[in-house]
Amino acid sequence: MSSRPTPPDGLVIVDKPSGFTSHDVVAKMRGIARTRRVGHAGTLDPMATGVLVLGVEKATKLLGHLALTEKEYLGTVRLGQNTLTDDAEGEITSSTDASKVTREAIDTGIAKLTGDIMQVPSKVSAIKINGVRSYKRAREGEEFDIPARPVRVSSFAVHDVRDAVAEDGTPVLDLVVSVVCSSGTYIRALARDLGADLGVGGHLTALRRTRVGPYKLDAAKTLDQLQQELTIMPIAEAAGAAFRRWEVDARRARLLLNGVRLDMPEEYADAGPVAVFGPENRLLALVEAHKGKAKSLAVFG
Repeated sequence: MSSRPTPPDGLVIVDKPSGFTSHDVVAKMRGIARTRRVGHAGTLDPMATGVLVLGVEKATKLLGHLALTEKEYLGTVRLGQNTLTDDAEGEITSSTDASKVTREAIDTGIAKLTGDIMQVPSKVSAIKINGVRSYKRAREGEEFDIPARPVRVSSFAVHDVRDAVAEDGTPVLDLVVSVVCSSGTYIRALARDLGADLGVGGHLTALRRTRVGPYKLDAAKTLDQLQQELTIMPIAEAAGAAFRRWEVDARRARLLLNGVRLDMPEEYADAGPVAVFGPENRLLALVEAHKGKAKSLAVFG
């Protein structure tokens, strides 16, 4: 019986379809890549589509660090209705005529939600409250509060404002928006908070993630395309695109792989995770500066 070839270590940039959880995509990729060693960086809600970064084999070690990078979205916010989930998947809890909301008021509300802000995640998010997922508590009808957390919204822009009528006959406004934000920012919470500020309620009706760190939608493949041809970004290329590079010679490469903490050059002192490359563009490790030394975050060897 011949053994299956091991897939190469690297990242797969998936264009996630609507209706799939991030875990569904991981399960599908395990079948396509024929390995259990697949993970994802940064969850996308089932309703959302777009860039989902998967790691295969050794590249799973990169994922926790990639999840912390900046993200970019295109979405539609409906003003005039609140829902249980702050998006179109939840039951509508209130409807208010939004036709009198002015563009000036919208822009003022958007400005309040731009920059460094404190945000309360949606109650149906995957955040853990005392060890239990928030969505699980919400499903069981539990009353609880989620503490606000600091997030950064670098850009929140409205590209179009459309008059619409909801299914229940309520006049609503649909805003086509783009958002650039830090990891941990909930776009549906931005929709909810904008609607609350304007006094009419709001929720997210569509969301497409167009970028995670350096990985953009134009590099993403659908699951059907990946089924036809598995496209894996080699781990060295993936790390080189996402993190600053530090090149070392063969002697220091050996020391690093033997567990020696190398002296970290001053230029990388505040760089966050740094990808260390040895001769022949070989990715050795992901490290960060700690008291002037290179502390290993993940070793690839």
